[in-house]
Amino acid sequence: QVQLVESGGGLVQAGWSLRLSCAASGLSFSRNDMGWYRQAPGNQRELVAAITSGGVTNYADSVKGRFTISRDNAKNTVYLQMNSLKPEDTAVYYCNAHRVLSGRPYDYWGQGTQVTVSS
Repeated sequence: QVQLVESGGGLVQAGWSLRLSCAASGLSFSRNDMGWYRQAPGNQRELVAAITSGGVTNYADSVKGRFTISRDNAKNTVYLQMNSLKPEDTAVYYCNAHRVLSGRPYDYWGQGTQVTVSS
C-alpha cells in the first residue's frame, strides 16, 4: 500500500521559512517523479514544484527563487524548502508521486499539510 506522509507545515509570519517533508512508502521511490501541490480555499489545486526521478526540477513562476524542491532517495523522502514566505502562499500543501507504467499513469497523494503565512 502506497503512503505519502507530509510534515512540516505550520503558522509563520511573512518572510519566514518552512521546510516540508514527504516520506513515501510502498512504492519504488527513486523511479517516481515527485511533486508538491497546494490548494487554497476556493482555488484549484496547483503545482508548486516538481522533481523528476532523474533530478530535474520545475517550479511555478510564483515560487521561483524562493522555494527549492529536493529528494533523498536513500530516505524515500522529498522536501520543499520555502523561504521568504508570503501570505499568498497560505494553502494546504500536498505531496504527489507520479509514474507511468506500460503507458498508464499512476498518481498517489498525501493527506496534506497546512501552511499559513500571516502578514
